[in-house]
Amino acid sequence: MKIGLFFGSFNPIHTGHLIIANYVLNLMVFEEIWFIVSPQNPFKDNNQLLDEKNRLRLVKKAISGNDRIKVSNIEFKLSRPSYTINTLSYLKEKYPDHEFSIIMGSDSFQQLDKWKSFEEIIANYKILIYCRPGFNVENKLNADTEILNSPLLGISSTGVRELIRNGKSIRYLVPEKVRKEIIENQYYKK
Repeated sequence: MKIGLFFGSFNPIHTGHLIIANYVLNLMVFEEIWFIVSPQNPFKDNNQLLDEKNRLRLVKKAISGNDRIKVSNIEFKLSRPSYTINTLSYLKEKYPDHEFSIIMGSDSFQQLDKWKSFEEIIANYKILIYCRPGFNVENKLNADTEILNSPLLGISSTGVRELIRNGKSIRYLVPEKVRKEIIENQYYKK
C-alpha cells in the first residue's frame, strides 16, 4: 500500500492541512494519508504546544468521516524529541509491505539538511512538497521530490493560535468540530 506521511505538530490542525491531504489523495498516488502527530518537534518551542493527546483528538475530529485519511500517535511511543528518521525506521519495520512518502511544506524542505540523518531520508523516501508563501523550493540536496500544485492558503497554526489569544473568530479556518472543542476547552487562551 502506498502511504503519504504528513508529519506535524498540528497545533492545531487547520483547513489548510486538510486541503493539502485531500489534494494529494485526489492525485490517486496514495491509498491513504497518515497524519503523524509529533509530540515534540526538535525545532519548535514546546511552551506553545497544546498537550499531545488533545492535538491528537483534534486531528481525529478533523478527519472523521474520511476513511482514506488516518491519524497516528506512533511518535508518542518513541523517544523524544521526535526525529522523523526514527519514525520512518519504525514504520518501515512495522509495515514492510507499505511504501511511504513524505508530505511537507517548502519551509520544512528548506531546513531538511538540519534534520537528523537527512541523508538517509532523501536516499530512501520520495518527498512531496507543497509551497508555502515566501519559501521557494530549491532542491540542493538532490532529493527525490515532487512539487505539488496544491491550493495556497494563508492559514497557519501560529495564526490560528494568535486569533484565539486575541479573542477573534477562527470559524472556517479549522473544521467546526475542532473549533467547538477549542472554544469549549479554552485551548490556546494563555
